[in-house]
Amino acid sequence: MLNNPQSANIAAAPVLAVNASRNNQALNAAKNSQAPGVQSVSGNTTDNKTGAAKSAAPKNAVAESQDRFLKLLVTQMKNQDPLNPMDNAQVTSQMAQLSTVSGIDKLNATLAALSSSMIASHSMQAASMIGHVVVVPGNRIELKNSKGAAALELTQPADKVTVHIKDASGNVVRNIDLGSQPSGILAIEWDGMNDANAQIGDGNYKFSASAQLGTDKTSVNTLSYGLVNGVSQKPEGASLTVDRLGEVGLDGVKQIL
Repeated sequence: MLNNPQSANIAAAPVLAVNASRNNQALNAAKNSQAPGVQSVSGNTTDNKTGAAKSAAPKNAVAESQDRFLKLLVTQMKNQDPLNPMDNAQVTSQMAQLSTVSGIDKLNATLAALSSSMIASHSMQAASMIGHVVVVPGNRIELKNSKGAAALELTQPADKVTVHIKDASGNVVRNIDLGSQPSGILAIEWDGMNDANAQIGDGNYKFSASAQLGTDKTSVNTLSYGLVNGVSQKPEGASLTVDRLGEVGLDGVKQIL
């Protein structure tokens, strides 16, 4: 009986197909078993790079300058001429300059921290003044129940001190002669009487003052009383909110009552 080549090929086809199918299944299984491992390695590598980038803290200008200086110095020393080496005095001078820059940077940081601490301390001090009456620069005097009070600050003694009280229109309603006074803060009181010896109504008035020593005029500053209602923090420091007088810096407080 003769073998038919076509029949042999037809018979072998199913076997080849089965083997190919088995090989494909084994290859896919191998790929599937390796894929998670490959993905995990890739993911960890990316995470590690990201974490390293995040953990790298940025250097300030002084630290970068120090790094550059040291690199340049080491490079210069490596490539120096053995017959004409670098001058030790020059290297020492450069190191001293670098140390000075670093010291100034640290001093600035210390001063900034000290400034913040002082601002906080001033704020606490200012907060303790809330509810207290203070004497601050101003030219207002309130007449209430026929009584008014204000103050003056004399930079030097005076032979004659005069207070001029004015109404809302700027008219002088009362001149008070205080006579001779020493330098310093001088309290003044007003009974609400005008120059005609008549009682005037309560309200807010303004005042000015003049002082004379011999034939010369001397400096005199007007001061007002006010109740501290609050404290506000500003770049230049703490500020008091004084009733009817507005905001006043701590350096403007002459007295606390």
